[in-house]
Amino acid sequence: MSVFEIVTEPILPQTYADYVLRPEAGAVTLFTGHVREWTQGVRTLSLAYEAYVPMAEKKLAEIGHEIEQKWEGTKVAIAHRIGELHIGDIAVVIAVSSPHRSDAYEANEYAIERIKEIVPIWKREIWEDGTQWVGQQKKKPGEISHD
Repeated sequence: MSVFEIVTEPILPQTYADYVLRPEAGAVTLFTGHVREWTQGVRTLSLAYEAYVPMAEKKLAEIGHEIEQKWEGTKVAIAHRIGELHIGDIAVVIAVSSPHRSDAYEANEYAIERIKEIVPIWKREIWEDGTQWVGQQKKKPGEISHD
């Protein structure tokens, strides 16, 4: 297991929590992002994630390094799943340990925001009435295709 990885199989969060757990850590935060059924009144059937894997893993590692520099004593593991995901599936896991809980919480939130900003991962939202790409390759804001 790499600690910064793009995966195609279901994510097992405890694996990442175990990786960051250590005697000097007083806190471990574990964030899991799941596929939800409803978004602003629209029913989602599934999501399809794609990534430029080598660069995505490099950027995940960069985020981990940023966190370790910004919050002393932290240890980080991040995985994002690609492929077709269904309601309830885990799309992303972020595990952060630190000596103090406030740093672990802040670093975890920082990680998810940075993932959205810099990691080349795109998702296609598949709804009852159409689809839409979300991410850097999105053609026009708000454009929806009905295929």
